[in-house]
Amino acid sequence: MEHRSLPVPDGLDATRVDAGLAKLLGFSRTLAAEIAESGGVLLDGVVVGKSDRLRAGSWLEVSWEPPRTLAVEPIAVPELGIVHDDDDLVVVDKPAGVAAHPSLGWNGPTVVGALAAAGFRISTSGAPERQGVVHRLDAGTSGLMVVAKSERAYTELKRQFHDREVEKIYHTVVQGHPDPLAGTIDAPVGRHPRSEWKFAVTADGKHAVTHYETIEAFPYASLLEVHLETGRTHQIRVHMAAQRHPCAGDAMYGADPTLSARLGLTRQWLHAHELSLTHPGTGEWTTFSSAYPADLAHALDVLRGD
Repeated sequence: MEHRSLPVPDGLDATRVDAGLAKLLGFSRTLAAEIAESGGVLLDGVVVGKSDRLRAGSWLEVSWEPPRTLAVEPIAVPELGIVHDDDDLVVVDKPAGVAAHPSLGWNGPTVVGALAAAGFRISTSGAPERQGVVHRLDAGTSGLMVVAKSERAYTELKRQFHDREVEKIYHTVVQGHPDPLAGTIDAPVGRHPRSEWKFAVTADGKHAVTHYETIEAFPYASLLEVHLETGRTHQIRVHMAAQRHPCAGDAMYGADPTLSARLGLTRQWLHAHELSLTHPGTGEWTTFSSAYPADLAHALDVLRGD
């Protein structure tokens, strides 16, 4: 267990606890929030939460377990498609059931491990368990993911994602028919107040914007094209569930199990269909695309046959 005690400087007066810890101790905002949520932050002897405010001159005490370094297991994933490969980056077509990188609580295969098993050398930038990873897909979401191979590519791609210069297009089947059929959802996304693994639209969440357009409507569902302006964890799933149109098959966010079973879905109908970015080596605007995997294509066939 690590422990630090120090006064709150004037410059952090009225700053959120998680933001203040990140600045004072060099933590990531996520780690700072996790420490606060676990009761590890005291202000003048009183436990405070991540969204509470610091007070200049108050005595801050922080206790935390150092994050464990997770090993990358080189596990082959034959279904992992290689869409593009060059000296700077590799674009993969990730199947469902594969995480982007190792994490606590995940014992399955990962993109990083699959690339290692296939002999790919990727950038050494980033935390040891997620080297080369510049963005992520949920384990249950299929489709395109880019991994940096060179150090210049890692730096440039991280910047492009941070500055929202990368165009990410997803396709999803949602229950019902969104009204309007095309629109924008602008609602902050944060951790669910009553679940460790879920996210939700919350007042103190991170700014999140999702643009959607109906491609095809069925009796009980709709196929949407989604453009992400931001990239929050579970953003599409949370935003669509908040509109009472959860992704088909998404049991975590309230999908109808009867419809999921009829469509043969064991995961959310959500696919990273297209990815466009400025290539860090050539400077050219480059677009990659991915076809629907078999389980999602089957669900569409069922819907079209109704």
